Amino acid sequence: MGEMRVPADALYGPQTQRAVENFPISGLRFPRIFLRALGLIKEAAAAVHEEAGRLAPDVAAAIRTAATEIAEGVHDSQFVVDVFQTGSGTSTNMNANEVIATLASRRIGRTVHPNDDVNRGQSSNDVIPSAIHIAAAEAVQHVLIPAMRELAEALNQKAAEFHDVIKIGRTHLQDAVPMRLGQEFSGYARQVEASLERVQAAMDGIYELPLGGTAVGTGLNAPPGFGAAVIQRIAQRTGLPFREARNHFEAQAAKDAVAFLSGALKTYAIALTKIANDIRWLGSGPRCGLGELRLPAVQPGSSIMPGKVNPVIAESLLMVCAQVIGYDAAIAWCCAQGNFELNVMMPVMAYDLLHSIELLACASRNFRSRCIEGLEADRARAGAFVEQSLAMATALVPEIGYDRAAALAKEAYRTGKTIREAAREQAGIPEARLSELLDPARQAG
Repeated sequence: MGEMRVPADALYGPQTQRAVENFPISGLRFPRIFLRALGLIKEAAAAVHEEAGRLAPDVAAAIRTAATEIAEGVHDSQFVVDVFQTGSGTSTNMNANEVIATLASRRIGRTVHPNDDVNRGQSSNDVIPSAIHIAAAEAVQHVLIPAMRELAEALNQKAAEFHDVIKIGRTHLQDAVPMRLGQEFSGYARQVEASLERVQAAMDGIYELPLGGTAVGTGLNAPPGFGAAVIQRIAQRTGLPFREARNHFEAQAAKDAVAFLSGALKTYAIALTKIANDIRWLGSGPRCGLGELRLPAVQPGSSIMPGKVNPVIAESLLMVCAQVIGYDAAIAWCCAQGNFELNVMMPVMAYDLLHSIELLACASRNFRSRCIEGLEADRARAGAFVEQSLAMATALVPEIGYDRAAALAKEAYRTGKTIREAAREQAGIPEARLSELLDPARQAG
């Protein structure tokens, strides 16, 4: 395709430079964890070739050293190709191949070829999807899952702390029967735990790698057993149970495992949205809202209203959730663009998936440390709401029937009385029995 002018201090070569000029789109680059995955793949491939005698020992050693430096982030500045590039990610695969080849050539004093040596037995079509899976697996296992567990634990601790706080339940945004604030928080904790289980269930497909399938899944130019041997080394290096794809044609043509994991991340974002919104509402006020919770004051809330404190940590989390849900829509669309033997929207799905994992992990930790752990219950306010609630009439139904209880509730609403006061005047229930029936703790279980 003719000559290319490459910066004199660049470790990459003409294929990377051509991609830089072809895709001046966004300034977005593959994240660090994806580059680590690329380095792991190149290091393992060189080691397998060396063991089989397909690469000279000095060449293999030089490639492995350079690839390890890539994995460790030494040369991140050399990865200069935009995320919005060739749909297979070939430009970034060649970016890695050229950087590694340059470093290896300098080490041994003779030319190491980016395609013949570094990319030997590989194709962008099996390397890039494998890198997506490796990066996602490491990010989920080492970053997201610990953050989810910590948040669930903090919510369970609040459930125990708030067990004695009786409050009014709410359905349809209307008063419902009494419950414990701790019960409400136990529901939040279980939402996070269930989301964690869904994320873990999605990992089975992510642990399958298509390495060894090369261009279309047939394995052309890859020695027999090459893919399995490389994957075994990656599994040993990462401590994660990666395995060769059961069907290379599915693994390269479709990205269903990525779609499944993204769906689990979206579900977690939906759960967090519910939790964050509830906590915002329960902490609304401080005097003219619900005010059953006191949220930690982390910063002034207004540039014009003195003393105002806003639920900014929950708001931050809600924006993260909106971004993740949007990313899932983009990922779903990208995953649907598999044509015959290849999906051609892998770079953007990789970026969105890995950013979703990072955002959810960081936001979960921030929400736990700056909001959940500092929550306090306003017991007096919660108790006052319970006594004022017309839904207390529900507890009288077994004693006086639904219709009479409804009439009492209507009368209490009309006169401004509590259900206890209205029932004392009109229901004819002995005081001891009335106290028993209207005991909020008994109703809450």
